[in-house]
Amino acid sequence: MNVEVTRLPGIGVRKDFPVKGVRRRIGVIDHKDGTIYLIVSKSDNPEATDQIPLSASEAAALANLLGAPQLVAQLREEHREFDGVNTRQFSVLGGSPYVDRPLGETEMRTRTRVSIVAIMRGGAVIPSPGPDFVFAAGDLLVIVGTTEGLDAAARILTDG
Repeated sequence: MNVEVTRLPGIGVRKDFPVKGVRRRIGVIDHKDGTIYLIVSKSDNPEATDQIPLSASEAAALANLLGAPQLVAQLREEHREFDGVNTRQFSVLGGSPYVDRPLGETEMRTRTRVSIVAIMRGGAVIPSPGPDFVFAAGDLLVIVGTTEGLDAAARILTDG
């Protein structure tokens, strides 16, 4: 997939790509002042766009929504020949007892035998987080393990 990057003098940078099967483009405009706009070209004119302003947290949430399912699908595909190995994604909700606390305090691996293989935060993937990694509300965890272990991990993240 080729992403076209266009410098917009005095404004910022436009990054977009054509959507296969339709005569449209989708992307973002990163403004110099830090604002981000999601852009979708109009179906009758790919050069004209609808622009949706996004806050930093909205842009991060959208990146997580788009990135995490791809990562989970890739891991599922890689593990599909191993019976009993599953991959799920979990959100660290604001009410979780582990918000602002390190991963090691969960004792996740010891208690459940699952592995947190990646965390998505703010549109960035943090692979193989260590025990010192501090959770934040809104983190999206990608966890691999047995069905029972994944269910236990969900309870730990919610109830402690």
